[in-house]
Amino acid sequence: MAEARTASASDQRLLEIAGEMGITTVFDRAASMKECPIGSGASGVCCKMCAMGPCRLVTRRGQKVVGVCGASVETIAARNFARMVAGGTAAHSDHGREVSNVFLAAAKGEIAGYEIRDEAKLRMVAGVLGVPTDGRSTRDIAIAVGEMAVGEYGKQAGELLFIRRAPQRRQEIWRRLGVVPRGIDREVVETMHRTTMGVDQDYENITFQATRTALADGWGGSMLATELQDILFRTPVPVRGQVNLGVLEEKQVNIVIHGHEPLLSEMIVRAAREPEMVALAKSLGAEGINISGICCTANEVLVRHGVPVAGNFLQQELAITTGAVEAMVVDVQCVMQGLADVAQCFHTDLITTSPRAKIAGATHIQFNEHDAISTAREIVKRAVGNFPKRKGNVQIPKEKYDLVAGFSHETINYMLGGSFRASYTPLNDNIINGRIRGIAGVVGCNNPRVPHDVVHNELVKELIANNVLVVQTGCAAIACAKSGFTVPEAARKYAGAGLAEVCEAVGIPPVLHSGACVDNSRILIACTEMVKTGGLGNDISDLPVAGAAPEWMSEKAIAIGQYFVASGVFTVFGVHWPTAASQEYTDYLFKGHEGLYGGKWACEPDPAKMAAAIIDHIDGKRTALGINVKKERKLFDMADRRELATG
Repeated sequence: MAEARTASASDQRLLEIAGEMGITTVFDRAASMKECPIGSGASGVCCKMCAMGPCRLVTRRGQKVVGVCGASVETIAARNFARMVAGGTAAHSDHGREVSNVFLAAAKGEIAGYEIRDEAKLRMVAGVLGVPTDGRSTRDIAIAVGEMAVGEYGKQAGELLFIRRAPQRRQEIWRRLGVVPRGIDREVVETMHRTTMGVDQDYENITFQATRTALADGWGGSMLATELQDILFRTPVPVRGQVNLGVLEEKQVNIVIHGHEPLLSEMIVRAAREPEMVALAKSLGAEGINISGICCTANEVLVRHGVPVAGNFLQQELAITTGAVEAMVVDVQCVMQGLADVAQCFHTDLITTSPRAKIAGATHIQFNEHDAISTAREIVKRAVGNFPKRKGNVQIPKEKYDLVAGFSHETINYMLGGSFRASYTPLNDNIINGRIRGIAGVVGCNNPRVPHDVVHNELVKELIANNVLVVQTGCAAIACAKSGFTVPEAARKYAGAGLAEVCEAVGIPPVLHSGACVDNSRILIACTEMVKTGGLGNDISDLPVAGAAPEWMSEKAIAIGQYFVASGVFTVFGVHWPTAASQEYTDYLFKGHEGLYGGKWACEPDPAKMAAAIIDHIDGKRTALGINVKKERKLFDMADRRELATG
C-alpha cells in the first residue's frame, strides 16, 4: 500500500511497518474505499436534505433530471457547495469564538496563565474596531477589544467591523452585491436555513449567501482568531525549526500535540519546560521531554516557540506507528478517529481535551481554561508516566529538515523596511520591475486521493522557478518545509534569478511559512497592504496574485477558497471539484464570479498545469497594469524633466 502514496521515503517505510503489524492507516482506507460516483460530483449530484430522498441525480446529455421535490441539478449543487462553506466557516469561527472568550476573560483577570504579549498589536486592533485608546490602560483597552470581538459572533445587523480593513473599492463591491456579513453566527445559520428543502431554490441567490458566509470567515472569525492569538501569545517573527517524524526523540518523553486551537498547546509547551516536569521524566529514565506538533497546532507553536513539527495531516497515524509517542494530545479539527485504533497497538495515550471533540477509546482530560496550566501539567505527567511502558518497537525515521517560519504581515513589513520605514514599497517595486513575477498563496490540507505532498511540492517548485513568491499556511507549508523550500538557502537552489536576487538581498526564503490555516487572513491583509502601498492597482483583484489548495480535503478549504475568490483572487483547487456534475453551476463559479468579484475558481489536479494557469493569470494581471513589458531606459534631458514637473 505504501508505493506511490507519499513523497516521503520514511513515511513509506512506516506504512510498511504498519502493514506488517496489521495496522490500518488512512492510506489503506483510501485505497480500499472507492469514491462515490454521485457524491464526488464525478457524474452526478446527491441531495440528502430530506427524507423523500436521498435523490441521486445523474446527468445525461439533453435530459433534464430533478429531485423528488423538483430541485434541479444546479440548485442541489449550489446547496451542497453552500453547506460546505457554512461547515468550514463554522469550524474556523468556533475556533475564533473560543479564543475571543479566553481573551476577554484574561483581560478581565478572571483566568491565569494568559496575558497581553503584544501591546502594539492590541492598540492597532483597537483602532480598527473603533475602541478609543488615548489615556486608557492596556487592561481597559483589552477588555473593550474582547467585548467587541465576542460581539461580532452574535450580531444581527450592520457590518462585521474587520470588513473596513479591505480596500475601499473591495468594500464597495461587497456592498453593491449585498454580501457584507452582518454577524458571523447569523450567516452560518441563514445558510443552513436557506439550503433546507423548500427554501432557497435559485443557485445564484444561494451562492450570494454562501459568499457572505465565507467573508464572515476570512474577514471575521479567522481574522479575529489570528489577531487575538497574536496579542495573547506574541505576533510571530522568523524562527528556525525542524520538521518531519525524525524530530521525535528515542531517549525522551514524546508528546505530540495535534489539532488547531493553541489555547492548551501553549500551556503544554510551558508545562513541559518546567524543571519539576523535566526532573520527573529523568527519574523514570528519560533524558527529557520533547514536544512536537501535527497539523495546524504544530504551526501555531512552531511560529511562536520554534517547537518542531512532526508532520502534517496524513502523518498523524504514522507518528504513533513509530512506537515513540507517549501521548498524542488533540483538540479540534482534522483529527482522525483511526488514531484510537493505532494507539491501542502501542503504549501511546490518545488524549482528547475539548468537550466538542471526544473519540471513543481515547482518554478524555477536559481542558479548563480557568486553570489551564494545571490541565497541561496533568497531561504532561500522564505522558511522562508512559515512558517506561514503551514496548521496544521504536522506529523513528532519521529524516528531519530545517525550516524558517513566522512570516506574519508585520514581519514582512519590518523586513522590507526596518523599524522606521517599514513598508511594502520594496515588494511592490520588485513586482513592478519584474524581479518578482507575482505572488501565490499555496495553502490547504493533504488528501489521500493524491500522493501525499507531491502536488504541493511540484506546484511550488514550478512557481518559484518562474519567479513567483509563494506564501503558505497549514499542511501545505509543512509539506514544502520537508522539501527544503522554506529556508533562505532555497532561493539560490530553486528560485528564478529575479526572485532569488530579492530573497538573498532581504534574507528570506522563496516560500514564506505564515502560520496555521486560520492565518490565511494574514494573506488578505498583506494583499490589502500591497494595494494601499500603490503602483499595483486599486483593489486586490488588480494584483498579480493567485491562490491554490492543491491537496484540499476539508469544508474549511471551500470556505477559504470562496472568501479569497470574493476578495478578488483567482483560486485553483486540485484533487476534484465538488460541483462538477452541474456544468451550468460550475461555469457560474469558474467564469461568472469574475464579473461579480474580479476573482474566480478553477480546478486542475495536475500540478504542472495548475502552475501554468497561475502564471498565465499573473502575467495577465501584469499586462493589465502595464508592467509586463520591459521599459526602455532613457536618459532624461532638461526638457523631459520640465515636462514631468508640469505634467
